Amino acid sequence: MAEGKAAFHAQTLHERILDKKRLKSGKLGSTDQGTQPQQLPDQPNRCPECGSLQLYKDGLRYTTQGPVQRFLCRSCGYRFSQSSIKLDVHGQIFEALDSGKNNHKQRIVTLDSTVKEAPDNLPLSRGEDVRAHHLTIIEKGLNALPYSNSNRQVCETLTRGSKNLSATETRTVAGEMGIQQEAKGKILEYAWRMKKRGQAETTIKSRIYRLNVLVRRGANLNDPDSVETILATEHWTPANKRFFVMAYLSFARAFGIQWIPIRITCEPKQAYIPLESEIDQLIAGCGKVTATVLQILKDTGCRIGELCKLKWTDVNQANSTISINNPEKGSRSRTIKVSNKTIAMTNTLPKTTIYLFHARDKIDGKDCPANTRALQGTFTASRKRIARTLQNPRLLQIHFHTLRHWKGTMEYHKTRDILHVKQLLGHKRIENTEIYTHLVNFESDDYHSATAKTVDEARQLIETGFEYVCDMESVKLFRKRK
Repeated sequence: MAEGKAAFHAQTLHERILDKKRLKSGKLGSTDQGTQPQQLPDQPNRCPECGSLQLYKDGLRYTTQGPVQRFLCRSCGYRFSQSSIKLDVHGQIFEALDSGKNNHKQRIVTLDSTVKEAPDNLPLSRGEDVRAHHLTIIEKGLNALPYSNSNRQVCETLTRGSKNLSATETRTVAGEMGIQQEAKGKILEYAWRMKKRGQAETTIKSRIYRLNVLVRRGANLNDPDSVETILATEHWTPANKRFFVMAYLSFARAFGIQWIPIRITCEPKQAYIPLESEIDQLIAGCGKVTATVLQILKDTGCRIGELCKLKWTDVNQANSTISINNPEKGSRSRTIKVSNKTIAMTNTLPKTTIYLFHARDKIDGKDCPANTRALQGTFTASRKRIARTLQNPRLLQIHFHTLRHWKGTMEYHKTRDILHVKQLLGHKRIENTEIYTHLVNFESDDYHSATAKTVDEARQLIETGFEYVCDMESVKLFRKRK
């Protein structure tokens, strides 16, 4: 068998070389003796797609009946093979299936496979499209119908990995497409309702994405039971699955669908708190723009979305403050004191737009803030390079939001005032701020101590970072962490 394949390939290669030589000399299809062009019995004279005469032999396709020659059209690139069997598949092929039967042989009613000669008025016999070799005989016959385009193929179903479906599970392609179109329309209507209710763009995009994932997995959004089936069978993490539950719960409430959300146990992970030296290493190793982003996040503890919307009018160089006037997630506006280093780094940025960090393109002639994904991509590449250079894999765990956790934790352990941290981070509920009270334990830290006997001495100690502890023997005691 292997020797036969090798002989066929060698013969095909020789014939293709001769065809190229004949094409260059304008004698394609002619013999070496200069006789009249003579068509080979196994080769069509035209491409069935575009009708071109410039055909190449393109290898063999091995079947149970023997090897079949394939051809390639030089003009349109259409690849096909000449089939010696002609099937008449007109008429009724499939009938309505009785529910509960799972026998694919019972689906075929009649199939007239008698060989018939092609009509005289047809210049060519229909060739077999090699793009449909993975289809069954019935599907190939349906693709060969006169009213069917050669580019179309018959699909069994749109459900993944389903073969020999029962009657209750079988759905037509048109029915699947109709269900998907209806689901897309529902999702679009839901997005518009959320927009009118004032939901944030990020929230709407996140929920739309998860609803589309449920539809692609085969869920019917109008049937809560099918959604629960997808949630039970998909291997998603509990945290990710909880977001899917929240998205569908909001969708069900918008359209009045009665659904009791399933219970998902999800234990939140402790936030990673890096060392200040590690953050400074990232700032020193990144480019000018990325380093400024990290420095502002470190000093203010704001979110990356709030940072992208910062304008030059929000930076007060005289007082060394930055105002967060476009808070996210329902937070409060706030003004934060920053270091002189942060102000100096912001002054190095070009003031070509109203935003500190802006996008390259404008929309309707207006300036646009920077895209968070673009900043994240640049930071990820720089972080990977710095971690490899310093041989410190801990740097790979630092993200933009990590600096917000670091700022809240450090500020609480410096002041021991949870209301101050709540105001700094812009939280509306103190429950959101309480997570920063137990992220890092500083009980074993050492302190510098100092005493003050006069008001001026106490004022100087407070200005240098010392905090008041107590009075003892007419002396005020102060301390500052080393």
